[in-house]
Amino acid sequence: MAESTALPAPEAVSPPTPRRASALKRVLRFTGRRFLALAVTVIIGVYLTIIIANMGGAVDELRKGEIMQGIVMGVSMDPEMKQLPAAERQAIIEEMARLQEKRLGLDQPFIIRSFTFLRNALLLDLGFAENLTSDSGSRLVRAIILERLPPTLLLMGLSYLMLFIISVFFALFLSRRYGSFLDRLVVALAPTSSAPAWFYGLFLILFFAVFLGVLPYGGMVDAPPPSNKLQYALSVLRHIILPVLSVLVSAIWSSTYSWRTFFLIYSSEDYVEMAKAKGLSSRDIENRYVLRPTLPTIITNFALLLIGLWTGAIILETVFNWPGLGRLFYSAINIYDTPVIVGETVIYAYLLAVTVFVLDFIYVLVDPRVRIGGGSEAA
Repeated sequence: MAESTALPAPEAVSPPTPRRASALKRVLRFTGRRFLALAVTVIIGVYLTIIIANMGGAVDELRKGEIMQGIVMGVSMDPEMKQLPAAERQAIIEEMARLQEKRLGLDQPFIIRSFTFLRNALLLDLGFAENLTSDSGSRLVRAIILERLPPTLLLMGLSYLMLFIISVFFALFLSRRYGSFLDRLVVALAPTSSAPAWFYGLFLILFFAVFLGVLPYGGMVDAPPPSNKLQYALSVLRHIILPVLSVLVSAIWSSTYSWRTFFLIYSSEDYVEMAKAKGLSSRDIENRYVLRPTLPTIITNFALLLIGLWTGAIILETVFNWPGLGRLFYSAINIYDTPVIVGETVIYAYLLAVTVFVLDFIYVLVDPRVRIGGGSEAA
């Protein structure tokens, strides 16, 4: 008689583990709290920008004054208006000013207008610039920002990417040669990075453009721009050399020094000494025991670096006459173009919040010791 195969009892089938359900709840709870905290931060930051950019409502008073001045000048040049009695002419001027202010919403208190600005900004309804225009003549803030975005991404992206790659690998090289002449030289040059990039840019312009005459003073391309694509690209390349070099000269020493110190700390850990005792090669030790633990920090620095591309470098772009977001921001501040100031700030705030939000999940992927919403697991 054949033996029958026993089926597993219903109790033997394990239900979803409480630990998995608890982990899911923890992730959802953390995601909700994090999203709420970042949303509140963005709202407060954007609202403060609106208050500051409008100088607490003083800009509205300036605009009212400009409206009145424009109407008065128009009336004074109208022959028919000159024939009217002074009182009637003044009444017409005041009525025209009142209608213009109402059309622009200036008849409302600034506190009410500020919340309207906040709502529009959070919905990315950036509106129209008051004074600035794009090269195509558009006054849409979105069009103006998008037009200035590619030059900034080109300049700052190339500069920061080169700075990041060179400093990380140069620092790793120095960490193997601690105490050497080159290592001491980098330590000695690190304080020179306290000067901003535009400061070095002035000297580079003076040397390469004025004395040697081998590179242009500024701008993004020759005037008039070359019609040939290859010549246009070569012209942009010549113009971008000095700004990129300014960023590298300014930050390379402090950045290398910081990373070199960071790598030295991890290189002196006990597990690194144990790996050396086991006979692992220097390359394997660096990849497994030095670079891998520092990967979250490297990712954080690189992510925040990418966000910094959107802001541009205000003074650097102004010094080199580079038509990017930094120079746009400088121009908007000078002429009180509030919509452009708020528009750039809103985009930066959103990008920064999204980056911080995503980084929390990336840390879990690159470092198994980290748990979402639960800190680090004990070994």
